[in-house]
Amino acid sequence: MSRAKSLILAALLAPVLWAADFSGQSAYDFTAKTVAFGPRPPGSPASRKLSAWLVTTLKSFGYQVIEDRFTAKTPRGPVPMVNIIAKKPGKPGARALAVSGHYDTKVFPFTFAGANDAGSSTGAVLELARCLKGTPTAKDIYFIFHDGEEAYGEWSASDSLYGSRNLSARWRKDGTLARLDALINLDMIGDKDLHIVEEEYSSEVLRRLLWDVAARKGYQRHFDGGRFAVEDDHVPYLRLGVRALNLIDFSFGPNHSWWHTPQDTMDKLSPQSFQIVGSVVAETILVLDRQ
Repeated sequence: MSRAKSLILAALLAPVLWAADFSGQSAYDFTAKTVAFGPRPPGSPASRKLSAWLVTTLKSFGYQVIEDRFTAKTPRGPVPMVNIIAKKPGKPGARALAVSGHYDTKVFPFTFAGANDAGSSTGAVLELARCLKGTPTAKDIYFIFHDGEEAYGEWSASDSLYGSRNLSARWRKDGTLARLDALINLDMIGDKDLHIVEEEYSSEVLRRLLWDVAARKGYQRHFDGGRFAVEDDHVPYLRLGVRALNLIDFSFGPNHSWWHTPQDTMDKLSPQSFQIVGSVVAETILVLDRQ
């Protein structure tokens, strides 16, 4: 990095004391509460209970909460789904930022806890909402809990990303998308052995910015998971012209062997991993808010 770029980044990162308020332990605890609802496929009793708890918790933080309800056409027929969105208002007429994850779990014939996929993103986004609630920001910030990220059969354009496809299309129609400067999506970020990938669909400008923040905090070795493409909830926003970044650890267990198995349980996760990812995302949000 050139000296000029270093000075600019340092100036942008100057007022970051509030970011230390992000608690990895709190994010881990929110994840444990999420997992305690049981398997959470869209439309299931557990999913309805979880979404109600998310709404109640976000309102207790003082947020306006929107429930984006829709019926998805899936290989298993129509399924009711709901995206949960909390809005932190900035200045009047402000532009906007978003942090997102998904709270559904994939349907399996076995009991699937889904602690990392995607309990971890639910817990992390909820903790980001908690730690940012009292911090003045120039821009609106949306905290999004997507439903229906998982496919019911083989992953395809029509069988996956139901919630993010619905919300991004809705926001394009109502004008919210035109105000959205950036979206950071989290998925599978709680693994004790944390290695975040450089996801290739993601906006390179956002990736460089967040990696610079991670390096400044001394977390480079946790952002070294290789470089490859992962379709996730950021993609529908990217396709509609929004800068978006996906943070995901795609090496969950030996040879990624715990992904989508009964082994995806809370004992595989670590508060420290939540602390690393959450504190980096919190500081990156502050940088983006100042741009």
